[in-house]
Amino acid sequence: MSKADAATAGRVTADWTKVFGGFDTWRPLRLLRRVGPAVQGVTLDRSTSGDAYYPTAHIHALTRPFPVISLTLGQRLVSNSGMQEAIRFARHAEDHLDASRRLAEQARLSLDAPPSVGDIVKELHAFAVAQYELDNPPALNEVEDSVLISSASGDKLLAEQGIQLARELVGKWPKSRIPLNWTSEEEWITSLTEKAANPEGLCAIVESQITLHKLAKIRQS
Repeated sequence: MSKADAATAGRVTADWTKVFGGFDTWRPLRLLRRVGPAVQGVTLDRSTSGDAYYPTAHIHALTRPFPVISLTLGQRLVSNSGMQEAIRFARHAEDHLDASRRLAEQARLSLDAPPSVGDIVKELHAFAVAQYELDNPPALNEVEDSVLISSASGDKLLAEQGIQLARELVGKWPKSRIPLNWTSEEEWITSLTEKAANPEGLCAIVESQITLHKLAKIRQS
């Protein structure tokens, strides 16, 4: 089948929005809802060939200037064999209800009742720890997001838990896996602590990101 045209993408998006009624259509094949200073999304990620899409659950922190809505904590639908599973546009009508049910079962965060900020932060922490235990690249951004989301939402204790996790992990991360623009462990912790101590500044960033990404009409859960 050829690549899906705009009308097909619109129908597919509308069908998924009907299934996940707590989300709004942001763009074709992109569903979002706002959860405090973050957004939770369901993205229907086009395959390379363009004739299929990968249902993907994710979040994105609005607490840092960023040019796109990222797929942080991204989870593509997987089959019983553990392989990423694409839904062909030609089979969408037959397959999307079962695919949406299974994506909801597999997702780290609820796609039905909205997760709390605490739920999101818990999953960011779990992901960061798992990355270390699996000897994957350090989850710098996820750790930072956990702290900044907590601070922007007014939860100082949760932000401090994130900073403590940062202190624990930064001493374990192998230097060879740290990004090239890294300066020092202490400078990173200090910068993160200073940002967390300025929730008003973080909230200003959130508002600017809402404007930049045209999120004002996306419901706040």
